[in-house]
Amino acid sequence: MTLNERAQRLADHLAMNAAPFRIDVQKTADGARILDCGVKVEGGLQAGLSLARICLAGMGEVALLPGEVGGLACPQVQVVTDNPVAACMASQYAGWQISVGKFFAMGSGPMRAAYGKEELFDDIPGREQPPIAVGVLESRKLPDDTVIAYLCKKLNLSPAKLTLLVAPAFSLAGGLQVVARSLETALHKLHELKFDLNQVVSGYGTAPLPPPATNDLHAIGRTNDAILYGGRVVIWVRSEDEQLAELAPKVPSSASPDHGAPFAEIFARYGQDFYKIDPMLFSPAEVVLCNLQSGRVHSGGKMEPDVMRRSFFSDGV
Repeated sequence: MTLNERAQRLADHLAMNAAPFRIDVQKTADGARILDCGVKVEGGLQAGLSLARICLAGMGEVALLPGEVGGLACPQVQVVTDNPVAACMASQYAGWQISVGKFFAMGSGPMRAAYGKEELFDDIPGREQPPIAVGVLESRKLPDDTVIAYLCKKLNLSPAKLTLLVAPAFSLAGGLQVVARSLETALHKLHELKFDLNQVVSGYGTAPLPPPATNDLHAIGRTNDAILYGGRVVIWVRSEDEQLAELAPKVPSSASPDHGAPFAEIFARYGQDFYKIDPMLFSPAEVVLCNLQSGRVHSGGKMEPDVMRRSFFSDGV
């Protein structure tokens, strides 16, 4: 099956369990299906786990594990996959900025593979021509008919073949699916460092799920901090140890000069212009590269619990 067909099966299951997952299922006049996971409904943790699995096109497992930050209980969002490039880069990566009129969303999920216009797909396998498309939108608004028409034109599919799942970052579901990107950020950083992702075999990542935020700005800060200062990733590769030894200290967020302060402070420092921030910042706190050819391990970075505590519990906890 294509990535989109795999994701469709998971979306169907979520839609059939709308009530217990606290989501809402809508059909547009033209037949597109929209799953509201946190815009006009509450959503929740189970909806967030489903969102993350759909983002991965069913090619990875996502779970909540026990954890703590600065001595306080804080669940860890765990991602495991034996198909990391397909799951994380061809599907999960939020590489499609969707801007139609006043509507804006970061688009992720396997519909990106159906669109296939990102330069990233020149370096990795994944472009496909599926019979249906499934996408995840990080947005405070549900897409209207104009947005649906725009996406269908780009995907060359009728609205009846499109499923969109929507949640803002400050919702429980939306925040969880963002934090489930610890492994994806490490792979993207490796790609930015010109590492051949075809050498990647398997991947594992965890990051703490922060307390809920009350608005987009706070949510962006806390979810970024969860990965930048609390993300831990292990990647199994087949490569040369000399290359891995050189790469390991460059992959974690600590390799960026912007590292060290809560993301909200960094964001404010650059006048809330996301694109002025050093792009090398966006990676996990700790990365371990395991070489299947030699059995050697190369690592870089470290956890920063004090920064996470400032970010997560700044209201006096």
